Amino acid sequence: MTTTEASTTTRPRGIDDEVRDDFVPKDAYIDPAYVQWEKERLWPRVWQVACREEEIPGTGDYLTFDVADESIIVLRLGDGSIRAYYNACQHRGRRLTEGCGTAGHLYCRYHGWRWNLDGSVREIVDEQDWDGRVDRDRLRLKQPLVDTWGGFVFINIDPDARPLREYLAPVPEVFDAFEFGKFRHRWYKTVVLPCNWKTALEAFNEGYHVQTTHPQLLRNNDDMTVSTAHGIHATFTAAEGNWPLGAPSRRLGLPFPDDLRPGLIKFVELMEEQLKAIWTPRDLDAARRLMVDLDDGSDPAAVLGTMMRFAAEAAEKEGAGWPRLTIENLMRAGQDWHIFPNLIVLPYPDGALWYRARPNGADPDSCIFDIWSLVRYAPGAEPKLNREYYADWQDHDQWGKILEQDFDNLAAVQQGMKSRGFEGARPSPVQEIAISNFHRVLRRYYTMEPVSS
Repeated sequence: MTTTEASTTTRPRGIDDEVRDDFVPKDAYIDPAYVQWEKERLWPRVWQVACREEEIPGTGDYLTFDVADESIIVLRLGDGSIRAYYNACQHRGRRLTEGCGTAGHLYCRYHGWRWNLDGSVREIVDEQDWDGRVDRDRLRLKQPLVDTWGGFVFINIDPDARPLREYLAPVPEVFDAFEFGKFRHRWYKTVVLPCNWKTALEAFNEGYHVQTTHPQLLRNNDDMTVSTAHGIHATFTAAEGNWPLGAPSRRLGLPFPDDLRPGLIKFVELMEEQLKAIWTPRDLDAARRLMVDLDDGSDPAAVLGTMMRFAAEAAEKEGAGWPRLTIENLMRAGQDWHIFPNLIVLPYPDGALWYRARPNGADPDSCIFDIWSLVRYAPGAEPKLNREYYADWQDHDQWGKILEQDFDNLAAVQQGMKSRGFEGARPSPVQEIAISNFHRVLRRYYTMEPVSS
């Protein structure tokens, strides 16, 4: 049986129910049978982020990436290339690594077998016991596919998978100019959330919730969005006719400000105070500088363009650099992209916020959620990487208000979907196409249909 064949005989509930732009059946979030089907039909067939390249900078640096029941070792060889290996001793199957570190070779702590960093056998204890029957080539560590884009290391368990850039299209075309490979971690947090991985992902896959979940942002942010599918991926961005950043949401019925500068400054201040992501302290300084070095705050294009110019000047002066972006680059990047299956990015030229959601064992009501705030730094000026881990989001009091507001919804959503009075999600066919598109693509994986775009 290959990795793309499924052995599970239990057919998940609702697998034949239609996914529409305005309806997503609830069963994929709550039925344990979907966990097993995803182990067999989804995770072995997709490209997914294992780590950032800078997490394994030197020879022998490794990181252990776990998803569902699979564990992958990602490490750096002496020539600078990156390899991925299945995390299993070829003798009795014991995992070789946990977490991350640096090693001169890979070692099994059960019986002492060893492998070189290139995957070849280094030592088999008492090899003579096999009386010449050891096939060292066959005992090399087995390799899934590995490739990189935007500073991220991706793995794929399917040996026949299409190339990474083809799988990601049109994402590289949209974001190559942002130079994500030059970004580094401002902070890195992992948390176990009390919901399905899809429930968590979707909390960050639409902007429709901002008006209720994050009302503090409405005074300085017109929140109406429009969502668009791009093959297996999707995005949302500001709706046509939205007021520029710094102006209030039209929901509030307030007039357009005569001077956009105070509202823009307040919004960037809120983001720095409550999230510390996407925008940076450099952007906040640039926004505040508008009150001194820009005479008139009435022209939105001049205000936003000048703030970005001030930030770019500061970034260049600090040695962090600034991407050469066109208006088309910024328009296509929008506010948020979902990279199938489990990656979300909120982009900006100076910083970006990334989310990754993964299943947590066989429990459909639990997931592992990674959050990365990435920023442009001058080489060597980035903070030391500190991976924080929390078994419960309420164990940590420094998420910031925005993430706490998001997390506060998730357990109630997961439990509410189990109600006999709830048939399924009713996504907005304008603002939440990313969610319905996500489930249409998932169905193609669940039913083993070919997925090419």
